Amino acid sequence: MKNVMKTIKIFSFAKFQAVLLGCLGIIPGILYSFGGTIYDIMTTGSVNFGTLLAYLALIVMPIYFAVFGFILGILQAIIYNLFVRKLIDIDFYE
Repeated sequence: MKNVMKTIKIFSFAKFQAVLLGCLGIIPGILYSFGGTIYDIMTTGSVNFGTLLAYLALIVMPIYFAVFGFILGILQAIIYNLFVRKLIDIDFYE
């Protein structure tokens, strides 16, 4: 008998996706905030209030990515659980 994963726990997978995408959301937050700072310094010679708002991307982007990852994780787990019931009887290795 082969070990076959038949279902995924929806909430557990959604939490995993939220953490994973939340951590990945730090990268665009850094790029956006520091890129905005460099752009402001190059064009105006100083930083302004918009630069301060750009640094909020360090906090906001990981939160947006985590929320999106949670929703995406729920959808992925539901789709996987629906299709795996139909495909579990098919043996791809024979």
